[in-house]
Amino acid sequence: MPIKYPQNADLRRLVRFSEEDGTIWLAENRMLLLHVAALAGLRKELMSSVGHEQARRIMTRMGYASGVRDADLAKKIRGHQNPIDAFVVGPQLHMLEGSVRVTPVKIDMDIPSGKFYGEFIWDNSWEAEAHVKEFGPQTDPICWMLIGYASGYTTAFMGRFILFKETQCAACGPAHCRIVGRPVDEWDDAGEHTPYYEEDSIVNRLLELRTQVDALRSSLEQQHQIENLIGVSPAFKRAYELVRKAAATHVTVLLTGETGVGKERFARALHDTSARRSAAFVAVNCAALPNDLIESELFGVEKGAFTGAQTQRAGRFERAEGGTLFLDEIGELPLSAQAKLLRVLQEGELERLGDDRTRKINVRIVAATNVDLQAAVKAGRFRSDLFYRLNVYPINIPPLRERTLDIPPLVEALLAKFCALHGKRIAGLTDKAMKSLKLYPWPGNVRELENMIERGVILAPPDGQIELDDLFPTIECPDQSESGITSSGGLEEKHAPGEQNLCATILASGLSLDAIEAMVLREAVNRSEGNLAGAARLLGMTRPQLNYRLKRNEQNPQR
Repeated sequence: MPIKYPQNADLRRLVRFSEEDGTIWLAENRMLLLHVAALAGLRKELMSSVGHEQARRIMTRMGYASGVRDADLAKKIRGHQNPIDAFVVGPQLHMLEGSVRVTPVKIDMDIPSGKFYGEFIWDNSWEAEAHVKEFGPQTDPICWMLIGYASGYTTAFMGRFILFKETQCAACGPAHCRIVGRPVDEWDDAGEHTPYYEEDSIVNRLLELRTQVDALRSSLEQQHQIENLIGVSPAFKRAYELVRKAAATHVTVLLTGETGVGKERFARALHDTSARRSAAFVAVNCAALPNDLIESELFGVEKGAFTGAQTQRAGRFERAEGGTLFLDEIGELPLSAQAKLLRVLQEGELERLGDDRTRKINVRIVAATNVDLQAAVKAGRFRSDLFYRLNVYPINIPPLRERTLDIPPLVEALLAKFCALHGKRIAGLTDKAMKSLKLYPWPGNVRELENMIERGVILAPPDGQIELDDLFPTIECPDQSESGITSSGGLEEKHAPGEQNLCATILASGLSLDAIEAMVLREAVNRSEGNLAGAARLLGMTRPQLNYRLKRNEQNPQR
């Protein structure tokens, strides 16, 4: 019995063109329209520069990566349907993307047991046409990118490596191509094909060599960034360069910037790259210290200095001896503590509370604030002499919204951190989610990004991608019209068979449009067993759009 494709209206609705922004989207993945001639030219250049085998490996891996992405999409779009209808999303997308016409011959699959056998016919393979046009008829199959796609898609869908082979190729003379896929261990000659899916290659070895050269150059220039600081934007590099220069001295540093920009990380970077790195780094949040305990916490206390002082205790200055004392939220210190701090900075000595003996200290001060200290000085809330003593070497840490180039590397590092912390594998962020992160104003800066990525890791499915709704489940996400991700510019949909009869039945029912909408919403939620994200996908909308419609119907049930 021939396998029939389900209607692809659910897939066509995922394609959006945004000429204003210069982007094309397939769900949350950014796509490109490329001339086949351009890809054919790339193929030719690869074969000329790195040879036939390496070119085949590169093209196969490109197709494999594309197939993995589409498999993730297939599970989201038709994961609730029968396995065959869900699986053929791949062939349907392959056709929708203009790669090849795919006709199923046989599909025998069982995901829990890992059983799979698939046989398909390909017509109009762009690779076969392009290769023959450039190199003439062939003796071996050459649809490398397409076969990589089939293997990558099926592997990701089944959860085990499924190897497809091209048993006949139109570039070799037949009227069409034919492919067969099985688990890799069921192929006797798998070893001849699996190397094309592996990373090791001449190209990668050249890239590794270049990386080593870059690392050596970085080492010679003493520009190597420490692990805690991540950034590539010009604004970040300017701030880091100031930190690097200060590290070679003992100058007092004042870090300014909004809450959450990472001032303590910069302070630790300054300490870790300085000559004081073998001694202690002591951090104090001045805003969190009770007013009556600030002096004892900073300068120490002698036994009996006040009621409850049962023992003598060294303060934070003494604990940081030889190292760095980080005074965060310095603008919150009361004026009495500011006076004593000024004396310590000027004289390099302190007195414990309840003691008349002075102690010499050797501590580098790094202060930080998110308030305008100059304005605080004018208002009488901060001592001017202390401000000028701290403001010897100011470094402003720019907010995250001013350094969007840093978001991708920060996201990559945070993903690695939280995947390890929660014991979960995530394939990354969708293109749409990443673009929205770059558009978001980041009132909480890097700290907010850290929280958002951790939430995304928790909400995303294992081995899946973090989507827009995973990042912004409760807060308003950036305006998608600004990002070019709009609801207009979709593909023209084919009218489904029986559409006129369906419309006639609806009109004859006498139900209002609002009642029909409410009924369809309820049915989608019921079919998805209460999963709103699944219901939204059934309806071809986002989860926030579905939430809005559901709440509107709850508030106005008689609409």
